[in-house]
Amino acid sequence: MASLVCSRLSSSSPSSNFSLSSLSNSKLLPQDSRCRVPTRNCIRCNLAEQLKVGNGAPCIPELVSDFSFPSFLTSKHIETSANTNDTRLRIFSGTANPALAQEIACYMGLELGKIKIKRFADGEIYVQLQESVRGCDVYLVQPTCPPANENLMELLIMIDACRRASAKNITAVIPYFGYARADRKTQGRESIAAKLVANLITEAGANRVLACDLHSGQSMGYFDIPVDHVYGQPVILDYLASKTICSDDLVVVSPDVGGVARARAFAKKLSDAPLAIVDKRRHGHNVAEVMNLIGDVKGKVAVMVDDMIDTAGTIAKGATLLHQEGAREVYACSTHAVFSPPAIERLSSGLFQEVIITNTIPVSEQNYFPQLTVLSVANLLGETIWRVHDDCSGGIEPYSSLGID
Repeated sequence: MASLVCSRLSSSSPSSNFSLSSLSNSKLLPQDSRCRVPTRNCIRCNLAEQLKVGNGAPCIPELVSDFSFPSFLTSKHIETSANTNDTRLRIFSGTANPALAQEIACYMGLELGKIKIKRFADGEIYVQLQESVRGCDVYLVQPTCPPANENLMELLIMIDACRRASAKNITAVIPYFGYARADRKTQGRESIAAKLVANLITEAGANRVLACDLHSGQSMGYFDIPVDHVYGQPVILDYLASKTICSDDLVVVSPDVGGVARARAFAKKLSDAPLAIVDKRRHGHNVAEVMNLIGDVKGKVAVMVDDMIDTAGTIAKGATLLHQEGAREVYACSTHAVFSPPAIERLSSGLFQEVIITNTIPVSEQNYFPQLTVLSVANLLGETIWRVHDDCSGGIEPYSSLGID
């Protein structure tokens, strides 16, 4: 739990040691003697012990006392917090993703705060803190994932409860920010729900927001309070580096024109791989989409990059086109796994060699499939919380080493 876990939902997953520093400096490590291609052209890094799987469900490995984390993801405060009982920092979890909140607390060497959350018969939400937070820095971990309205309202009530309990600072830790796609008007008389949600969080009493991979950068400007924006790219990049894929065979693919900037940044850090773009065009009403590929993928390993996978329609169609254009293998990488039906059917249909996601949104057991790999962002969020709490003091690395805006 405290490690950056890379759980391949298959019983044949290998185990190795994990290092993110190789890609934090955009350097690629040589691969070991088992590589079938020249070492100088391969991407290689060390990886954390993967989750062992039983009956298709991952189980969390025990912590190893002599395991060493990468320097920029190793908490320098765990021993301090344990010895001094730092009561000024409190972490509470909502009901949306308690497993991630527990991983964050374990990484930081803290215990989750005691909180009572229940729902009345009519659906109203009740929140009561079970311990004092007067004068404390409080961090509320609650993604606004489906059911978005329930989880958003729960977050707002949690913020209000902390404010009325005289918390000094309240930070809403939102690994997945719902309504982020409603960030602009594409037609007349539409709402901009992302701005509305930002106003609600601010007015509820939050002093700061910590978010992971927002759908668009302008969403940060919707808040009138500070926003720390964390990217999940380092976790996914380091895992891809462990695949020992020949760098000459890699090509990063954007599934649509809107994701070109994200894919370009991803490709630059992945051995400066070439870029390809899937261009979708509809020439008229009731006319099927025409999909064109910009770039060469023939005989290559295509890595499709997006911020979220919802129904998987766009990424599945893109994968079909890549196979038609001669791609040898197709990987799908995404930070947020919304997985609305029929996403699982599309992703498990054999189009993808592997579907790589993070645990910003919990994946239910019935949504597991053999090609699914779940990586943990708990260490990234935990280290960010420490740095925000310490105002980045104590001589530790700057935010840029974590890819934080």
